[in-house]
Amino acid sequence: MSTTTPSRTRGGLDGFFQITERGSTIGREIRGGVVTFFTMAYIVVLNPLILGFAKDADGKTLGGSGDNLAAIAAGTALVAGVMTILMGVVANYPLALATGLGLNAFVAVSVASQMTWADAMGLIVIEGIVILLLVLTGFREAVFHAVPTALKVAISVGIGLFIAVIGFVDAGFVRRVPDSANTTTPVQLGPNGQLAGWPVLVFAVGLVLVVTLWVRRVRGAILISIIATTILAIIVEAIGHLGASSAKNPTGWSLNVPSWPDKIVQWPSFDTLGHFNLLGSFQNVGIVTTILLIFTIMLADFFDTMGTMTAIGAEAGLLQQDGTPPRTRAILVVDSLAAAAGGAGGVSSNTSYVESASGVGEGARTGLSAVVTGVLFLLATFLAPIVDVIPSEAAVPALVLVGFLMMQQVKDIEWNDLEIAIPAFLTIVLMPFTYSISVGIGAGFLAYVLIKVVRGKARAVHPLMWVVAALFVVYFAIHPISSWVS
Repeated sequence: MSTTTPSRTRGGLDGFFQITERGSTIGREIRGGVVTFFTMAYIVVLNPLILGFAKDADGKTLGGSGDNLAAIAAGTALVAGVMTILMGVVANYPLALATGLGLNAFVAVSVASQMTWADAMGLIVIEGIVILLLVLTGFREAVFHAVPTALKVAISVGIGLFIAVIGFVDAGFVRRVPDSANTTTPVQLGPNGQLAGWPVLVFAVGLVLVVTLWVRRVRGAILISIIATTILAIIVEAIGHLGASSAKNPTGWSLNVPSWPDKIVQWPSFDTLGHFNLLGSFQNVGIVTTILLIFTIMLADFFDTMGTMTAIGAEAGLLQQDGTPPRTRAILVVDSLAAAAGGAGGVSSNTSYVESASGVGEGARTGLSAVVTGVLFLLATFLAPIVDVIPSEAAVPALVLVGFLMMQQVKDIEWNDLEIAIPAFLTIVLMPFTYSISVGIGAGFLAYVLIKVVRGKARAVHPLMWVVAALFVVYFAIHPISSWVS
């Protein structure tokens, strides 16, 4: 019999966040929150690079003319900080949020190019409001409950492989084969089929270190490896002056160049905040095109979060018997608000981050870790120079380790049952192969419905699965549909 005092008799942080009840400690939650921040901090640098140089239909960049990257970085950190804290306090879940990768590129390339940046961000606000309404009416949660448990497991496993691939790619360990190469191979080891450059060595050292610490059950293994590898990276850069990776310098650092900054604190500029026009997209590109754009962004947001929160819950051991996290609706409400907040903040839709699994791997089990991550994001608005110190090569070994941990759930899938095995397989492999969580989920759902139909079991398919399958048909065919409408 457990001698632990019931959480209802505890006060302070422990009682509010149910820390003891979930088998965690305040120290683990803080470490988990710090680790999650470090594995996500790249978005503060990367989001400005994706959004900052793209021009809208009027030929203007986000945030106006001049050096707008600092303002986008500050807005990215601010919205991420506020919404992550809200996730921790309202939903008590170890899940952090920030500008969605993939979605921000879609907004920059496919949305802003057709309208002004203010119109594009207004469209993001509308999408977030629509998602929120779907949550409040119970539709989004009902869809989540309608998904077979085995497919939810497959989503978690697929995301595990996906974030492992992200780790290898961000470190330069795996690279895209140049277009000039006469080969059909899409990716390769290193820049020329071989590992080359000191940054890759730094990543390898970080991976060896985090695995060694983890198997020896050292507390704070992930955080220790990130700090130690960052110090090594700073030393390597100081000696070798490697610089950033580019076409002419393929063996440079992939994102941040790890040199100690000239200054620690920098006053932030929030020029992107409020830079949105709610209905401008309807006036510029028409009602039909706007609706199709909203639908495309909404569907990606809708299922990315479903997969992410399931994966995090599975890794943390928080899922209930039906495979759903506790306080599912609260999680979805905050995530929906984050989408709208990203648009209102002028930094693109914010969504739940699968990198939160790195904090869970460090022991995080409650919303306190999310609060810690959120506070660090808020501090990052002032401490951007310090965030710039940590190269991705030092942070992403944690993603590879967490990918392994999430992969272990694959044993819970009944591989002898073709009705679930084939959809699960497609879900798992298409996430890393297409670099998209939504594509993997959509392929798995469509395969599940198809196999049930061809085996004469159409009545066994939940009605909402039919609805979702139909939506994914539209999602995959959005380009020809858009061309036909226009």
